[in-house]
Amino acid sequence: MDVSQYLEIFIDETKEHLQTLNTQILELEQNSENMDTINEVFRAAHSLKGMAGTMGYKRMQNLTHDMENVFSEVRNGHIKVSASMIDCLFQCLDALDEYLNNIQESGDEGSNNNEVLIKELNAMQTGEGQPVEETKTEVVIQQDAVSEASPKEKWRNMVLGEPEKHVLAEAYKQGKNVIGLTVYVQETCILKAARAFLVFKALEDLGEIIISSPSAQDIEDERFDYDFSIIMVTNSELKQVISAASGVSEIQEVCANLVEIEVGEVKEEVKEEVKEEETVTESATQTPVAAEPKKKETKPAEKKGKPVVNRTVRVDIEKLDVLMNLVSELIIAKNSLVSATNAEGASNNGVNEHIEYLESVTTNLHESVMKVRMVPIESVVNKFPRMIRDLQKKLGKKMELYMTGEETELDRTVVDEIGDPLMHLLRNSADHGLESAEVRKERGKPEVGSIFLDAYQEGNNVIIEVRDDGNGIDVEAVRRKAIERGTITEEQAEDMTEKEIINLLFLPSFSTAKQVSDVSGRGVGLDVVRSKIEALSGEVEVKSKLGVGSTWTIRLPLTLAIIQALMVVVGGEKYAISLGNIQTIEDISPSDIKYVQSKEVITIRGTVIPLLRLNEIVGVESTKNEDENMIVVIVKKGDKLAGLLIDELMGQQEIVIKSLGTYINKCKEISGATILGDGEVALILDTNALL
Repeated sequence: MDVSQYLEIFIDETKEHLQTLNTQILELEQNSENMDTINEVFRAAHSLKGMAGTMGYKRMQNLTHDMENVFSEVRNGHIKVSASMIDCLFQCLDALDEYLNNIQESGDEGSNNNEVLIKELNAMQTGEGQPVEETKTEVVIQQDAVSEASPKEKWRNMVLGEPEKHVLAEAYKQGKNVIGLTVYVQETCILKAARAFLVFKALEDLGEIIISSPSAQDIEDERFDYDFSIIMVTNSELKQVISAASGVSEIQEVCANLVEIEVGEVKEEVKEEVKEEETVTESATQTPVAAEPKKKETKPAEKKGKPVVNRTVRVDIEKLDVLMNLVSELIIAKNSLVSATNAEGASNNGVNEHIEYLESVTTNLHESVMKVRMVPIESVVNKFPRMIRDLQKKLGKKMELYMTGEETELDRTVVDEIGDPLMHLLRNSADHGLESAEVRKERGKPEVGSIFLDAYQEGNNVIIEVRDDGNGIDVEAVRRKAIERGTITEEQAEDMTEKEIINLLFLPSFSTAKQVSDVSGRGVGLDVVRSKIEALSGEVEVKSKLGVGSTWTIRLPLTLAIIQALMVVVGGEKYAISLGNIQTIEDISPSDIKYVQSKEVITIRGTVIPLLRLNEIVGVESTKNEDENMIVVIVKKGDKLAGLLIDELMGQQEIVIKSLGTYINKCKEISGATILGDGEVALILDTNALL
């Protein structure tokens, strides 16, 4: 069977399962008794094993199989979750990640067998020398009625293990029905495993299957004759259960009866243990046992969360790009129609109505496509709790990560690129920001440092903040380092503001770390953050207070494809400026221009704003006379302002951003181009670069 066609789906789903495992194992580290988490980990490992096996990735399958076995033992109460087990499981996840990366690059999982990890997992299954707790609960299936019972009731001969006994005892105490069934499939049946699966499914709608003989895995693999036995717990009556099992086609006969149970006395001192065990088994009854066929959850969701029904479709991002391109062309066509109509001075109301209708349709279509492209940043930030846990061990500091706004949505292209900058900022906070536990204690801070990652939408932008309650940035240390490296002179350093000195951290290969480690000190980090964010038409700024902490703020546009822009003319050439960057538009006279340090500035409502003559920047002759009033577009970047001097305003327009390719990427002031309605090309000014 050619499985290459499923490779992309396999990669996507494996990433999801690995993320689930990372999240759940982190939770397990905090609460090792949580049965729901243990079951979730077991299910994810089981699914991964099945997928890897289907695709023929044997090494991946073996490793996940052993992880699944360990969790099967944990579920059954044979072994306890320990710190060493958590560490080993995280190493397993890293190994699976390595397999996945190999598969993405070459289609092959590689040759690493990870024998050391597999040996560790196998050692855990034996309990790592932990004594297995003996429980005193006696559960006996009554045999009084055996003489009257049909010999076909093979369920009566099933052997129950300790975990099953606990579940049945608890169910019996709660007044639930315990029912034993032996199901006979017709001998003419071709797909007996499929029929058995349908029986399981029908019964699981009514209650919980506790044990089956042969095991569910054997039944799934068709390793049984024409009958199988089940013991289940249910609130339904015996008749309903028999009717549900008999309702499956090609089932010849169902022999079932209520199971009478004797619960033996429990010694006083063991009561605590049993009580604890019962809560575990109660959770266990709400999830499938080790190798049961995949089943429908019957437990109502307690937490308010996402709807259970999955109404999503996976779409290749390239297909969305094509769709986006077509919408872009439609908007260009609409703009052409508008300018053609205006040029002819058409007074035909019918044409104008059609144009208005077309405008409405294109706007709605654009919004719909944008929504399809939007994805929550959750997919990126989910991996950070695990990273902080690893850094905590590596750096020997206590720290906690708090995240909000993971559901905030961004364009898929932005989300794909944002992971690296955020990772660098978090590592920076962990290594440079947070102090050691001893220093924190001396300063009267809690020993455990806090790192916060908050995301929220603000107008047409998404703001992502990374902050910590650490040391903050030592401006003097940065100043000294900059002088020492020859980045600035001592005279320049004296004139620089605190903010300007902090901005030096964004220079390539600038680091204040005393020594190079695998966490930091190589000076790779903040320059990557700035260049990546600015490549996405965003901006990053930092606020810091020594001894209190730092806040790094990233501001990103919601989309990179179609924007609202102000069209301006400079020296006969047309340019576009994104509306999101514009503060105000001012009309000034030449006498309003003043000079500070031989640079032109204007004062608007008490604020001194530097002036940039666009015609000089783009190298064209201004069409304005020197004594005429001038139009200044005030643009902002964070809390920085500047005035762009232009010749004339054309008005606001929805424009499609077209990339200029790699040929002219040296010109930072231009972020792209757009095609106007009359077919002319206008360049888009990058105000961040201008500032």
